[in-house]
This record gives sequence, structure tokens and C-alpha cells, in this order.
Amino acid sequence: MSVLVFADSNNGAIAKSAVEAIHYGSKIGETTVITYGNVDDSALASLGNYGASKVLINKSINEFDGQKLSKLIRAAAESAEVIVFAMDFSGKSLASRVAAGLNAGLVSGALGLPDTSNGFVVRKAVFSGKAFANCKINSDKKVIALMPNSIQVETNDASASVEEFNADLGSSAVTVKEFKAKGGGGVLLTEADVIVSAGRGLKGPENWGMIEELATEMGAATACSRPVADIGWRPHHEHVGQTGIAVRPNLYIAVGISGAIQHLAGVNGSKVMVVINTDAEAPFFKAADYGVVGDAFDVVPKFIEKLKAFKAQQ
Repeated sequence: MSVLVFADSNNGAIAKSAVEAIHYGSKIGETTVITYGNVDDSALASLGNYGASKVLINKSINEFDGQKLSKLIRAAAESAEVIVFAMDFSGKSLASRVAAGLNAGLVSGALGLPDTSNGFVVRKAVFSGKAFANCKINSDKKVIALMPNSIQVETNDASASVEEFNADLGSSAVTVKEFKAKGGGGVLLTEADVIVSAGRGLKGPENWGMIEELATEMGAATACSRPVADIGWRPHHEHVGQTGIAVRPNLYIAVGISGAIQHLAGVNGSKVMVVINTDAEAPFFKAADYGVVGDAFDVVPKFIEKLKAFKAQQ
């Protein structure tokens, strides 16, 4: 099968979730990547390490523009049978537009490779991760939006060819005036392999220093529960859960979070979950892989101390 993968770019770099989508596409068939902006040719060629055979880049689009990018992708997808997106901000915006424009079936939130033994069937989570659905796509062109951190990326020693790709994009009804990244830097929640999250058990915003220190030591992103964001202890862009950002890190550490169903719905895709809470009956312990019953103000500083000692020995 011929596969087209959209790779989002940010400040000249290809997003981690896009790399996963490229490798995913290479497992389906011969993969071409479409991207945009000011990305170095050598960085684009290196996408061959993840399975891309060709990379198309449009340098006339410098900021994310859903209308122009959907037109660009549809033009590049003329000979593609499968179009793959990462299920991130850009994928959520573009996948449905491209599917509608191509009259293609769409599965958003795919968790694994399609089963082609009886048609083209893609698995996804439903009911906030409590069940799975096997969705069969019957259209000639098929669109898949892959959940981040759903597959293990493997590398090889290869190089992709790089070509500029231009199409008639017309004018856009939206003009991007300025782009500001939330949080002022650091590890993005959607890209993080490790997330340290905290809730009302920290008792106040003045106690978040130990959470940030732990995150720094682990190279992690920081997050919070919804009540913490609602009362202004932490910014809303750190809120994870069903009504916030859904995350799927390799390791999710929850400190002082009881584990309401809405919070669990947004984090239960994590590979490993660790909970620190004084309440042994907190719902989070039923979902966690590892749990510590104890006061965060005792446990977290000791955790940081042991982590620093371990790193000093390396």
C-alpha cells in the first residue's frame, strides 16, 4: 500500500508524535512524508531512519494553517491509499478535514496497526478507554489518526529523498498573526515520556517547588488535576484528564490526586502509573501499577534525594 504521513513541525524540528506516525506508516506500506515550514534538509532526510522513503516539504507555509495544510495534504495524497496523522493538536484539526475532502473513512485514536486479513480494520479505544472498537474502513482512501505512544519506534540506517512540494492552496479565511507556546518552554505534555502530576493534596501553589524539582531531575513534564487548575494553583494548560489534555506517557506519577474517573480517563493510556497518596482507599490505587501510601511532603523529597544519589553514581 502507498502511505502518506503528515509530519507537524515546530521551530524547525519534526514532532516526536510525527516520528511515531512515520514509523507506523512504514509498517503499512511505502511511506511518503508531507510537512511544511523551515526544516533543514538533513533533518528531513534523516526521517528515512524511521521508515520514510520520500519527504515532501512546502516552504510557503510557515505557521500552522488548518485550511491551507488540509489542501496541501489532499494534493499530496492523490496516489496514496492510506493517510496517517498523529492524534495530536494538528492531527485532530486536519484528519477530519482531509477525510471529508477525500471522501475517505477515518479512524481517530488508532492504537495499533490495521488488520488486513479481512478488509482493513483498525482498533481504537472507546468509552473513555474502558473498551475497544474494531473499525473497518471500506473506502478506497483511508485516514488514520494514531494515538501518541501507541507503538515502539524502531530505527534503521536509511535516508529519505527530499523534494519541495507546491500546490494551489488558495487563500485562507484565517490569518495567523502570532504564535505563542504555552508554558514558556520545557517538556511538552503531549511529547513527554515522563509526567509528574499533582493535585489538591499539595495544599497550595507554594508547595509545587518539589514537584518541579522532581520533574527536572527526571526530565519530565509537570501536570495537574482539574481542581488545581480551576482554583488557579497551576495554569490550565497543565490540566490533564478527560476535560483537559489526554496523555499517554511511559511513566505517569500522580502526587496527591485521588483519581476521579474524569482524571483517569485522560491518563489511563500511560504505560506505567505510580500513585503517592495518604489515603489508602483513594480510587487511583485501583488503577495504578505502583502505589505509595504516605505523605507527599515526606515521600517526594526522599524520592528526589535518592534520584540525585543514583544519578551521581552514573
